[in-house]
Parts: sequence; C-alpha cells; structure tokens
Amino acid sequence: MRFGLFGKGAADKAVASEAATRIKADIRDLLGLAEDAVIAVNEILCADPACPGTETVILVMNPGKKTRAFKLQSAMAEVTRDMLAAALAG
Repeated sequence: MRFGLFGKGAADKAVASEAATRIKADIRDLLGLAEDAVIAVNEILCADPACPGTETVILVMNPGKKTRAFKLQSAMAEVTRDMLAAALAG
C-alpha cells in the first residue's frame, strides 16, 4: 500500500490538496460537523492485485465520538459530493 501523494510533482500535489480540501468541506457540510471535528482525507494506491487500485480513505474524528472511516474506490480528484453522500449513507 502506498499513499498517493508521494512521488508526485508539485502540480499533482496541488490538485490533490484542492481535492482533499473540497472533500473535507463537503463531508463537514453533509454531516453537519462542528469546526472542532477533524477530517483526514488520503489517497491510497494498493499494489496488491486483490485491491481495487486507487482508493480515497476518509476519517472523521468528532470529539467525544468514535472515529468513523469511509472508503471510496476512486482517486480524490474523481470523488463527487453525490459519491460522498452515498458513502455516508451506507
């Protein structure tokens, strides 16, 4: 397993950073999270043939509550608000 941002150029990192910021804002809005909630968004590339390839992994750490984890089988730049809503509902 590798994190997708390593080995990328500055332009790719900027695109990934923008996508992560957008995903965090959508998650915060969809879940109605307070500002003290922490959201981590990472893109993971799995080299194992059994893995789906690129995944976006999201952790939501809300004070006083159990950490929630969500996975989407897409690169961060491809994740849409509808995909996030479906992942949160599932």
